[in-house]
Amino acid sequence: MDKYLVKPNAKIKLSDWDPEDTSRFDGGKADAKIELIRLNEKLEVLQELLYAEGKRKVLVVLQGMDTSGKDGVIRHVFDGVNPQGVRVASFKAPTPIELAHDYLWRIHQQTPSKGEIVIFNRSHYEDVLVVRVHNLTPKKVWQKRYSQINEFEEMLAAEGTVILKFFLNINLDEQKRRLQSRLDDPSKHWKFSVNDLKERKFWPDYINAYEEVLNKTSTAKAPWYIVPSNHKWYRNLVIGTIIVDTLKGLDMKYPAAEIDPRTIVIE
Repeated sequence: MDKYLVKPNAKIKLSDWDPEDTSRFDGGKADAKIELIRLNEKLEVLQELLYAEGKRKVLVVLQGMDTSGKDGVIRHVFDGVNPQGVRVASFKAPTPIELAHDYLWRIHQQTPSKGEIVIFNRSHYEDVLVVRVHNLTPKKVWQKRYSQINEFEEMLAAEGTVILKFFLNINLDEQKRRLQSRLDDPSKHWKFSVNDLKERKFWPDYINAYEEVLNKTSTAKAPWYIVPSNHKWYRNLVIGTIIVDTLKGLDMKYPAAEIDPRTIVIE
């Protein structure tokens, strides 16, 4: 999956990354469902091991345009994992209390503890995305945040947090199809917001903002992956595979028993 990795100090253009790509899986959608079940089973075991070992922490960051599938990734990739060791943190518009603190204050409170996986549905990157696109903060302020975010993530990594960041890459036509499906299906009406249409008009500005994020904040300890996401099944396979492979690479071990189990007799 290194094909989707943004190397540190890269100078990428999102126009060079095909959101339709499905080149890392030979099967179709039906076969992908079977493979995703296998990944779910592996992730369930690895997550339990992470929790039992209680040493490492895992932070998964999901970012993308509206309808890119952040909720879908959480629902499908993490299907079956023990909720005791997995938590989702969603970041919407800051509250007055949060605005009274620095922009990373609310983020730091949600970072994972030992043995835990935390999924950020949107994240601290909103403070160099929506803030930039809508001029909510002066440029001289948000420009400093790239280095501040890198230092923040470096500190988390130094304290034992494994960080994986995924940009869910869809194109404008696919977003249109997904928005229309929400209008056509009464069971999806609750997902539709007129604000999505307003934000859609800023697509080029968001692309520019995301490109700068990807170019300036993909580091060895906190890499970005650009995930082709026009096909939901492929998006899920890519992210699931990267997470499973990363957890396998941690070489985790179940903790030794405090006493010799052979000496215990249960009557």
